[in-house]
Amino acid sequence: MTDDEPLRVAVIIGSTREGRIGDAVGRWFMERARARDELDLAVLDLAEFDFPVHYPQQATQQMTEFTGAIGRAEAFVVVTPEYNRSFPASLKQAIDFAYDEWQAKPVGFVSYGHGSSGLYAVEQLRSVFTELHTVTLRNGVALDLLHIPLDDPTGACARDRAVRLMLDQLGWWGRALREARAVRPYVS
Repeated sequence: MTDDEPLRVAVIIGSTREGRIGDAVGRWFMERARARDELDLAVLDLAEFDFPVHYPQQATQQMTEFTGAIGRAEAFVVVTPEYNRSFPASLKQAIDFAYDEWQAKPVGFVSYGHGSSGLYAVEQLRSVFTELHTVTLRNGVALDLLHIPLDDPTGACARDRAVRLMLDQLGWWGRALREARAVRPYVS
């Protein structure tokens, strides 16, 4: 793989609730990310997967498909709401289906909520992804949808700047870790 090949990025939409706005936030993010030619983007909307309620002894086809997509990706963007100062159970369940597939890859966050902009969820996710040997990005996109709705042009410039910075960092880490994995297998 050469450095000029697009970085394979999985954008994971973490909410599965009825009436959610996670899909709208995901579309908003993808509109901005698609402008980047150096990224090969794939959306993994957890609402489109039929995961089992109980963890089975053998992986289901849906679990295998999700884990395969995680394995093919070289970087991740997690779109998450904040529920009760944390992230959705559906997201934790999906994250736990994979292990080695996450390792030595960068993770960025697009969070949303009311007041805290989903930052409590991101802090919880950082801990989970550290355990999975990923590199979480310092900069992310945090949306306070109570005070500035997604379609409000007031915050557009700052939000777009946050997306650009996060994707710049994701690209840097993604290419650096791609090169490192090619030279030397990751040890965990």
